Amino acid sequence: MPGAIVNVVVTVGQRVNAGSTLLSLEAMKMETRVAADRDAEVEAVYGAAGDRVQAKELLVVLRAVGKGVKKPAA
Repeated sequence: MPGAIVNVVVTVGQRVNAGSTLLSLEAMKMETRVAADRDAEVEAVYGAAGDRVQAKELLVVLRAVGKGVKKPAA
């Protein structure tokens, strides 16, 4: 269902915990919060407040962090 981004509360490089709010969407006058599904670092954000979006559109890319995750070699 198409909607609009109400606000984006994360920035690239920010670490988030599972359950942390990433952004809010509004569709049909209902606001929905999009939350991180795991502990991660925000790798990319595609969109800003006011942007119109379609169903299944990629809005945020998360990179896993924590135990058992290897950091890339510098």
